[in-house]
Amino acid sequence: MRTVFKTSYDTDIDLHEHWFRRGRYLALLVFMMSLPFWADEYFLAEATNTLIWSLAGMGLMVLVGHTGQPSLGHAAFLSIGAYTDVALMNAGVPFLVSFPIAGIFAGVVGAIVAIPAVRMSGIYLAIATLALFVIVEEIVILLEPITGGVGGLFAPAIEIFGIPFERYAYLGNFYWLVLAVVVIICWGYANLMRSPTGRSFLAVRDSEVSARALGINVTRTRALAFGLSAGVTGLAGALMGHFIGFFNYELFSIFISINLLLVVTIGGLGFIQGAFLGAVLITAVPQVIAILRDGLNATAGIDLGAIPGLDTIIFSLLLIVFIIYEPQGLYGRWLKIRTWFEIFPLARRDMFRRQKSYLKTERSK
Repeated sequence: MRTVFKTSYDTDIDLHEHWFRRGRYLALLVFMMSLPFWADEYFLAEATNTLIWSLAGMGLMVLVGHTGQPSLGHAAFLSIGAYTDVALMNAGVPFLVSFPIAGIFAGVVGAIVAIPAVRMSGIYLAIATLALFVIVEEIVILLEPITGGVGGLFAPAIEIFGIPFERYAYLGNFYWLVLAVVVIICWGYANLMRSPTGRSFLAVRDSEVSARALGINVTRTRALAFGLSAGVTGLAGALMGHFIGFFNYELFSIFISINLLLVVTIGGLGFIQGAFLGAVLITAVPQVIAILRDGLNATAGIDLGAIPGLDTIIFSLLLIVFIIYEPQGLYGRWLKIRTWFEIFPLARRDMFRRQKSYLKTERSK
């Protein structure tokens, strides 16, 4: 069991508890940066896709995991970010300008929508975000001169200071670009959660009544979280558009919103690391299913390709299993295992039993 002896306030507010944890994250970053030098094109493309899903998962994690607001329509902000970025680039705006504008525009739309939406909670808020998704989908079709309507758009090639970042011709460069964006957003996210704003997010998530008693403007806090979540998701949508190359409104379907919920739920609600673990699972499971399906067909003659919706069925079963047996997700399970080894042999079987009692102030809801 590691004991951290803090001798200054700087140590107390440090982003990492000790040098070993900082070293692990640096080693992981070095490993991720080295992928284009030794990984093949297929693996590198999958890693890029996983990073984009991680970025979108961090966007939704702000809303669901750290503020407690469910959303079934976050695919709308992915589409807003993708269409805004591509439309600006087609108009001659460079990527370094169009990309942040896409995120800002998605965040502004999210904040405007949040003004009436955040006064709802639970299933009503989820339905409101689902209605937003339907509205955005119809707007994309109506704005055909800008969005291409049903036909869709081709994402133009990215070039920064003369360096190409095209997804197919220069996949290594595009991977580094996505990795840089993910690292910057992750660093900002981690610092946000230890700021007064981040603590107000957690207070609203845990108890709105207690948050109001502490002087927190709950409506403004939830609207800010909604705007930040939409902005980060918009950035992920812009990168997703360039990764796919060609897209229309059908790419950002309701299933994308459901997959995003799977990312944060299975990865671990309330943990930044959970967005990455969930993204790894959501991108790896289809590949594993495809490999097993081909293997069964080749060895045993069992053709699972005839079963429609097999991926969706497996994802649904995974979600049910995690909700019932491990509501804290993959990262929560890892924390339990690590804690068990740290305090062994003093660990108790019921040490992580879920709390079933609630504050009286919360029972009236």
